[in-house]
Amino acid sequence: MDQNRSSRRSFLTLALATPLAATALASCGGSSGPGQAAEGDATIWFLTGAPKEEVRQQSVDSFNESSEVGDLAATAYQNDAYKTKIRTAIGAGQAPTLIFSWGGGSVRDWAEAGQIEDLTTWVEENPEVRDRLFDAAWIPGLVDEKIYAVPHETVQPVVLYTNGKLFEQVGAQPPTTWDELMALVPVFNDAGIAPISLAGQSRWTTMMWLEFLVQRVAGTDAYLAINNSQPDAWSNPDVLQALTMAQDLVRAGGFVEGFNSVVADQNADQALLYTDRAAMLLQGSWCYGSIKADGGDFVSSGNLGFQSFPVVTGGKGDGLSTVGNPAQYYSISSNATDEQKEIARAYLADGVLTEEIAQAFIEEAGEVPILKGVEDQLAEAPDGEFLTFVYEIASTAPFFGQSWDQAISPTAAEELLTNIAQLFQLSIDPQTFANNMNAVAGQ
Repeated sequence: MDQNRSSRRSFLTLALATPLAATALASCGGSSGPGQAAEGDATIWFLTGAPKEEVRQQSVDSFNESSEVGDLAATAYQNDAYKTKIRTAIGAGQAPTLIFSWGGGSVRDWAEAGQIEDLTTWVEENPEVRDRLFDAAWIPGLVDEKIYAVPHETVQPVVLYTNGKLFEQVGAQPPTTWDELMALVPVFNDAGIAPISLAGQSRWTTMMWLEFLVQRVAGTDAYLAINNSQPDAWSNPDVLQALTMAQDLVRAGGFVEGFNSVVADQNADQALLYTDRAAMLLQGSWCYGSIKADGGDFVSSGNLGFQSFPVVTGGKGDGLSTVGNPAQYYSISSNATDEQKEIARAYLADGVLTEEIAQAFIEEAGEVPILKGVEDQLAEAPDGEFLTFVYEIASTAPFFGQSWDQAISPTAAEELLTNIAQLFQLSIDPQTFANNMNAVAGQ
């Protein structure tokens, strides 16, 4: 196992032992373009989507108003488009000054190729930057124990959202076990309601189901073996069982009809939940804000429920562990000028770390910033019940697994997403899936 993979293991092990109260940080955003940047200005790319896009823009605007070293010019992209755009830009030597990521495999590849800056010395010389953040959030930004990506924004576990109105309509309760979830499928289908909304075209949304099933059925070590690209990790009999259970759910009609054409970037999967066409949705905690913003009175009426993923009876994994994004990350492009790098470092120190932006994430985006000591702010917020729920999930989880498509290399991640789509389309079986993934482990 190489040191980079050891770093990922360290993160997941540390997340197991480190309370969320030992972490921290806030965000960034914008809406101009690289071509609009004045000479010498730094550039920043991030993701679209209300309400976080507005908070990111607020962060950039606030920084620019007070900056003494120069301005940031921001461009926003949809999630899937960004992933393609940033790979192309970095490969062509045309990356923005500040590179948004989710840590893990992409940061490792960029660091090994000399495309991003080693920020270790800068962080050591500015301990207040590190001290305000959740300790566990730093690990996905490490390569050979050096810091190549600074965490920011929010902690994002994956949540099972439910439509309380539809559960009441069929006289059922949200599932606490996998067997209960499977038993609900025919109940909702018979009532003309899709049991589960899924944006299958986006693929990474489908991956969440496999991640939780592997953790619940095969346990933490099996999950880590996949994250660390260990040989034949996918051939673990318990992992194969988890893949089989996923296909059982598809065959049973668990997902909305036509799920392979539903796109997450358009929040179509969320709309199926709050328009009463689907009873459940497995998605990131980041969806709460957009469900509240777009769903009319769905949240205020109390129809939105939220819980952890069901346990699997007899499985090796506990029911308290979670998966998702411990944070989001910014790296600095090695191709940037010294002036641009100075602006980027100033933004990381004074722009994404403000209390004002952290409060905006809480109140406007309905998310938990990775700042230490925010428990009281969360409890007092308009969405305090949900925010406290997310905080407690992340702070008490024995294991917080980083998303596979971020933990492994971009090459292996693309193969993973392709095979996940085929698995849920029932065009390949679990063994073929495992063979295909074992063949690209470590690439």
